[in-house]
Amino acid sequence: MPVNLTRNAIAMMNSGDVNSKPLVQVVDIKLIGNSQERYRFLLSDSESTQHAMLATQLNEQVRTGRVKKGSIIQLIDYICSTVENRRIIVVLNMETIIPEYEIIGNPKLPTGSEPEANKSMPNNNLLEPSTRSTNNRYSAPAPANKAQSFQPTIQPAYQPPPNYKIQGPIMKNEAPARIIPIPALNPYQGRWAIKARVTAKGDLRRYNNARGDGKVFSFDLLDSDGGEIRVTCFNAVVDRFYNVIEVGKVYLISKGSLKPAQKNFNHLKNEWEIFLESNSTVELCPDEDGSIPRQQFSFRPITEIESAENNSILDVIGIVISVNPSVPILRKNGMETQRRILNLKDASGKSVELTLWGDFCNKEGQKLQEMVDSGLFPVLAVKAGKVNDFNGKSIGTISSTQLFIDPDCPEAQGLRAWFESGGRNTASISISKELMPGGSKNEIRKTLTQIKDEGLGRSDKPDWVTAKATVVFIKTDNFCYTACPMMIGDRQCNKKVTQSGNKRWLCDRCNQEFEECDYRYLLQVQIQDHTGLTWVTAFQEAGEEILGCSAKEMYLLKYELQDDTRFGEIIRSRLFHQYLFRLKIKEELYGDEQRVKITVVKVDKVNYSAESRYLLDMVTKNFLNRKQF
Repeated sequence: MPVNLTRNAIAMMNSGDVNSKPLVQVVDIKLIGNSQERYRFLLSDSESTQHAMLATQLNEQVRTGRVKKGSIIQLIDYICSTVENRRIIVVLNMETIIPEYEIIGNPKLPTGSEPEANKSMPNNNLLEPSTRSTNNRYSAPAPANKAQSFQPTIQPAYQPPPNYKIQGPIMKNEAPARIIPIPALNPYQGRWAIKARVTAKGDLRRYNNARGDGKVFSFDLLDSDGGEIRVTCFNAVVDRFYNVIEVGKVYLISKGSLKPAQKNFNHLKNEWEIFLESNSTVELCPDEDGSIPRQQFSFRPITEIESAENNSILDVIGIVISVNPSVPILRKNGMETQRRILNLKDASGKSVELTLWGDFCNKEGQKLQEMVDSGLFPVLAVKAGKVNDFNGKSIGTISSTQLFIDPDCPEAQGLRAWFESGGRNTASISISKELMPGGSKNEIRKTLTQIKDEGLGRSDKPDWVTAKATVVFIKTDNFCYTACPMMIGDRQCNKKVTQSGNKRWLCDRCNQEFEECDYRYLLQVQIQDHTGLTWVTAFQEAGEEILGCSAKEMYLLKYELQDDTRFGEIIRSRLFHQYLFRLKIKEELYGDEQRVKITVVKVDKVNYSAESRYLLDMVTKNFLNRKQF
């Protein structure tokens, strides 16, 4: 069946038409660009051709073969710009009508639109007469091995130069720039404007480098098409716009420069950033635009965070099931900050730790603690949380993180309905400080005798197992140590500190002294199951779970208050309790002797309902295995 392309489509687009939605054919496709993957099309309306750049969000259509040479496509959204004195079409949205079709007509390039290869050719007047035509798409220079033939030239008749009369000042084009979607922004455009809502605003930061002192701040934008982009201002531009920009307001922004996004600091799904300059304009739109959402999320279920890359940035939503008090932390630069840890769970059956830093602890963190303490379990949406894979997976806040308590969104409403209909009583497995690196994500249950008989821990890598056992003895000598409180990055140093002559605590690793130190557990615990017993070492979190109080409290009782009676009561009260121990087993060198060391990674109280299901599953599996034989 013959296909009729839109007549004169190329000419109309070159003349500024952006509404006809023409039917054109892809004559050629070329991959260009080094750091950024971009595709250049040669489009045809059967008579003329024109180069076009494909917006990066449409690259997948080329990669998957939905658009190829010969494809008939309909241009849905597009603009035509001038780049280096050449007209080029930027395709923002399109639809494939026929994936593959023979070339229609005899398309030729319009005058003045020859490809760059022809423009850069020197001495075009030496070409054969048949190859000088600019209307021929496939014109080429004469072969180099043939003798050049010079055509006789005819002197044109003399014409006097035109007489230009002064007609008055030339008017500058002051027409407003066309508003385009954020996903359509690219460096090939001349004049553009975007209308978008500010979803986040960074703090004003000062810096010093080889060029001198400076200041910078950034803010994030979201438009009605769901496009997001970061805007950055430096120095004098900061003075113009820092107090103007407000989160939640809608602005009309134009005359900025686009540069590749620095993905180390920019988590938005856009390959470009806008840098505002001295001639940039930022105008507040006084009328609320309901078509632009106030925020955009891309939530990941907690179970998917297990496979997320370390330091990746993502959005997560969950029910807050516990909130720890805020504690002061000393950073490496000597400044003190706050840290607060809370736990989220969702319908995936998993839970995750969320660490709040700085102002988040006293604002949203305090409000969340009050809600949980009063029996409320709010929904918390985390925008731009950072994944940490230290001893499991957890989420931490960064400067661009945003927290939303009980947000008005479908995901929050669905999560609340699940929680109220029975989700609050559903057991969840934590992926924080519980995932066993180097082993299977499935739990490996062993008895204490199996640990010894199977020679676990004697290979190059440690073994990670779970054992159900009872605490039968706790050593009370050297049950804790004095630790360095300094933060290195987002982790505490925790190295042993010693008291110097001036009664300050000295850390050899950080080479700094402190007025106070931390106290961390180093418990030696004997555990026993129905097959035997063994010694294990429990550090801070595991020690707190076993003894039910902090190492500092126990230290004060024993050494400051010297209340041996109360200290002994706490120790005895924790004996003969049964737990599920997550154990790390590794052979280490002590002097000249190799010994297997068993470290407690996590301690959980036995959930007898879940444990009964586990035992029933084991019985069923053993029965089926015996039945096969």
